[in-house]
Amino acid sequence: GINAEYGVSIDKTGEHFRMLFDVKGRFLIHRIKKEEAAYKLCNVKSVRTAAKGVPVITTHDGRTIRYPDPLIKMHDTVKVDIATNKAVDYIKFEPGNLAYITGGQNCGRIG
Repeated sequence: GINAEYGVSIDKTGEHFRMLFDVKGRFLIHRIKKEEAAYKLCNVKSVRTAAKGVPVITTHDGRTIRYPDPLIKMHDTVKVDIATNKAVDYIKFEPGNLAYITGGQNCGRIG
């Protein structure tokens, strides 16, 4: 079954794949380990305070995560545990970090 936006698991064979893009914008199937299939990387689209002063972040795929690390800011990347929908780790958006382009003319490029 499908367990995330770009993650696919085949239960009969126990295989897990992540759907990526090649440099021409076509889907590329990348085999991953079971541990990697348990999480997803999400881009932070907004950081705000919800009702009763609860801090929340909203990710690119519409997830709302309550009580994130206070150092997480907009445009950072969070590692989300799919089972619990919690932010496990994060990567700051800053010069020098590697990026994987998922849309537009440079889709599939890493740099």
